Amino acid sequence: MRIVWYLLLLSLCPVGAGLSPAQDDPVNYDEAKVPTYDLPDPLVMEDGTRVETPDQWYKHRRPELVRLFEEHVYGRTPKQSLEIRAVVMNECTAFAGRALLREVDLIVPRKPDGPIRLLIYSPVGAQNPSPAFLALNFMGNHSIQPDTQIKLSTQWIRDRAGHGIEENRATEASRGKLSSRWPVEQILTRGYALVTAYYGDIDPDFDDGFANGVHPALGSASGADRKPNEWGSIGAWAWGLSRALDFLEGDALLDAGRVALLGHSRLGKTALWAGATDKRFALVISNNSGCGGAALSRRCFGETVARINHVFPHWFCERFRAYNGRESDLPVDQHQLIALIAPRPVLICSAEEDHWADPQGELLATRAAAPVFRFLEAAPPVHRLRAGKHDVTAEDWTAYMDFADREL
Repeated sequence: MRIVWYLLLLSLCPVGAGLSPAQDDPVNYDEAKVPTYDLPDPLVMEDGTRVETPDQWYKHRRPELVRLFEEHVYGRTPKQSLEIRAVVMNECTAFAGRALLREVDLIVPRKPDGPIRLLIYSPVGAQNPSPAFLALNFMGNHSIQPDTQIKLSTQWIRDRAGHGIEENRATEASRGKLSSRWPVEQILTRGYALVTAYYGDIDPDFDDGFANGVHPALGSASGADRKPNEWGSIGAWAWGLSRALDFLEGDALLDAGRVALLGHSRLGKTALWAGATDKRFALVISNNSGCGGAALSRRCFGETVARINHVFPHWFCERFRAYNGRESDLPVDQHQLIALIAPRPVLICSAEEDHWADPQGELLATRAAAPVFRFLEAAPPVHRLRAGKHDVTAEDWTAYMDFADREL
């Protein structure tokens, strides 16, 4: 019954967005009602010691912050390694021969619901290995382009009216339904490859007790046996991004040292956590990531810790629920997550009308992370605010690529 009710709630959400507040559950959109708060200093250790040298940051404070986020927010990712096998399932040209399209299955031992399928577009005729954007998608690889060469996803997908998803399964009508968010031709023309995977290949986005996806493959407990710091779905999706990068490191067509990690909404939260925990990503972009992403939790503006834990109980570790309505008791806040990506370039993107994701909170977190970047003699993270709503637009992609041109 819990899953049925959850899926009913989820079906009402726009693609990639959090659940909108109910009429009888008021949400704060008034800056005057933001509570007074103090942010924990990313350059002060838990015992009060101030970080004075970069060596102290890398050896002591940074590991301490990662541990705090693991223990209190995202959960601890299992350390065991798996022998993941990569199998090329499809290779053909696209866009009148200007691109190579490949589909690669990452076969994870003991994963009960199939492989993680990468879709890779790379420019043909590049003189050197291409830099790449890596991003997860919301509705299956086939949804980002109407190309019938892309295999139709067979995984569970959320039902959405008008998107060609029937009884949680993709149909031919779902091809290219999210193509407005994926200007593949322009990305290729700018000299970048694009790598994507359906996030549900890694872990399906509903509260099933972690019976599916990569959790059982890595020995995660379920039900009453779960520990308060065990990883949730965001941790699993971040793990999947790192496994995609593992594959790219052996790909002669792509430059794994110049991979820009990108995520929107819940996948923006994922991109930030993946960028914080895997230092191989050269650049990180978060788009409209909100609560649990780039927005400060202590502001209690728009989506809150309590709300996100209630509607999406599988995203974070169980201990995070202890901070429902008690955000100021958290030992960390999201500016410290951004700081963990330093000294690598970070772009935090917001939309003026996306009040649920708190664009002001994302701006303030970006500013509060900046001292760590300056301390490490790196360019501070950049915040970008555009007009409009919770979405990924052609304008956004132009900004992403301009930023990557400068930084990569």
